[in-house]
Amino acid sequence: MTKIFDVLTIRNPSKGEAFLEQISGKTPIFVLTIATSETGKIAGISAAGKMPEITDYTPPADAELLLFGKCKCFNGVPVTPDGIPTPALISMSALRLADFPVLVASGGLRVKPHAPFLDFGGSPGRDIRTGNAVDNVKEVIERAKVAGAHLAKTSDYLVIGESIPGGTTTALGVLSAMGVKAEGKVSSSMPINPHDLKIKAVQAGLTAAGAVFGSFASDPIKAVSCVGDPMMAAFAGLVLGAAEQVPVLMAGGTQMTAVLAVVKALNADVLCNVAIGTTRWVAKDCSSDICGIVDQIADVPILAANLNFGNSRFDGLKAYEQGVVKEGVGAGGSSIAAMTKFEGALTKDLLLSEVERNYATLMGLKL
Repeated sequence: MTKIFDVLTIRNPSKGEAFLEQISGKTPIFVLTIATSETGKIAGISAAGKMPEITDYTPPADAELLLFGKCKCFNGVPVTPDGIPTPALISMSALRLADFPVLVASGGLRVKPHAPFLDFGGSPGRDIRTGNAVDNVKEVIERAKVAGAHLAKTSDYLVIGESIPGGTTTALGVLSAMGVKAEGKVSSSMPINPHDLKIKAVQAGLTAAGAVFGSFASDPIKAVSCVGDPMMAAFAGLVLGAAEQVPVLMAGGTQMTAVLAVVKALNADVLCNVAIGTTRWVAKDCSSDICGIVDQIADVPILAANLNFGNSRFDGLKAYEQGVVKEGVGAGGSSIAAMTKFEGALTKDLLLSEVERNYATLMGLKL
């Protein structure tokens, strides 16, 4: 593992360094792929699941925060039930410091953002325990692929992030359906990772679909349809369309491994132009293993923004160091892209200062 511009290369350092060199000094388009799923409302599965009534609002609120600097679909800032702010705060800070263009894409929403967005014609996801989680997966992938191809013509590269509560559980579902051993390896937005609950939900979904581990190893469309979520279809299509032309930084945690498996199954050739960008909190998480999952799928580099909020003046931000949230809304990837654009002049400490400033403004606090 090496460090460049406060960016850690945590898997395949040589490829990671080559990817960073390729995007150094350049400006991407940041695309936030949002969707909702009933899986996120399963009690105990995710931090959002503690308050299921707000789950449908979290992705559109994250999108609004990136675009407007405030939420419009409800008052305030998306927070966990314990008051920890959304990682969209990190993404917003990085994107604004670097002045990157931002687009929002929908994989399927129950609540639409009060903002412009690309609509790929998807529907909100059902609970994966039904074994019939997502509609129109193939159509959404194809539409997103067209969008990705055209976006690639307008920018140096793409950074694609996501926001969907319960996404690590659906990631485990798709990975398991495709024969990737990921039990005990996916991350969590909570300090104590509820692996047993996730495994039970996935097993119930596979059983309901008449499937077992590895049943859909060569059928990613079926895997997402049965035990995935609508974010995956939109995200995978964007990668497939864009990575044929420009580099793509898949911005997220262990959810990215499921998307990676889908992309590989549909067109492995594009993976030479792909890297995963996450946070140090995911990379150092003892309750998950992003590298161990990727090792089973493809030889792509994993990069991590070396963020550290331990010295923050706000308890809500310090909590990230205790394993809360960790990643989401492209926080790691947007930070990596911003640091890389300025070739190290934008440090993790400067980024933390901007995050604190935005946090104070949004929460009505004094610096």
